[in-house]
Amino acid sequence: DARRTLARYRRLHAEKVVSQQELDDQVAKAGQFEGAIQADQAAIDSAKLQLTYARITAPIGGRTGLRLVDPGNLVHANDANGVVVITQLQPIAVLFTIPEDNLPAIMKKLNAGEQLETDAFDRSDQNRIASGTLLTVDNQIDQSTGTVRLKAVFQNEDGALFPNQFVNVHLLLDVKRGTVIVPVAAIQRGPRGTFAYAVKPDHTVEVRTLTVGPAGRTEAAIESGLAAGDVVVIEGVDKLREGTLVQARETEHDGTHSKPAA
Repeated sequence: DARRTLARYRRLHAEKVVSQQELDDQVAKAGQFEGAIQADQAAIDSAKLQLTYARITAPIGGRTGLRLVDPGNLVHANDANGVVVITQLQPIAVLFTIPEDNLPAIMKKLNAGEQLETDAFDRSDQNRIASGTLLTVDNQIDQSTGTVRLKAVFQNEDGALFPNQFVNVHLLLDVKRGTVIVPVAAIQRGPRGTFAYAVKPDHTVEVRTLTVGPAGRTEAAIESGLAAGDVVVIEGVDKLREGTLVQARETEHDGTHSKPAA
């Protein structure tokens, strides 16, 4: 209203209907109202700011843990424990280690710009939980264990991976087709190198010198020394010698091209 009145007074002053003094008085009144409006807006802005202090918002998304304070507790900005711990789940990182002997092959792939696939399996190493990619490699080798740490990242859209969960990580470096796979239990090491006991048609065993390729926790690829269809011993190998007579029985072992037996 004050603005409209001031505009009317300006028109009337231009038409010589009101005096300059009357116009100046109206300008002063309008200025007072404008000042009051600005003061009220400042009070509103201050109230909004104070309201934000009463609401706690997190700068990240994730899963909240159990609250560390109860309603009514007095909290401060510098409290050591805070109100609640938020853990990021999407994406989530997994730390794992590899033997240092495997590092050159991994670095060769990474330096070539390849993206290495990683799978997280459960504690039994039988069920795949999630799939992701290798993110980075640590900058030093742990001399006490002869291993190096790697970090993989998983989108974890279904929340299957949980903070501090134990998983077995499978890192895919290459795909070899037609390769003989045997249980790790069949592979032995002695003075003559790496070998396995293969069962001949007459049910006696013979020593086969092996060249072992990539190996996992339960299975290993055999580059030479065994062929598809060979029967190998996986139990009681400490009692065997060249030519020992054995009674073979097949055991179920998914993914093997040779038939493990004991």
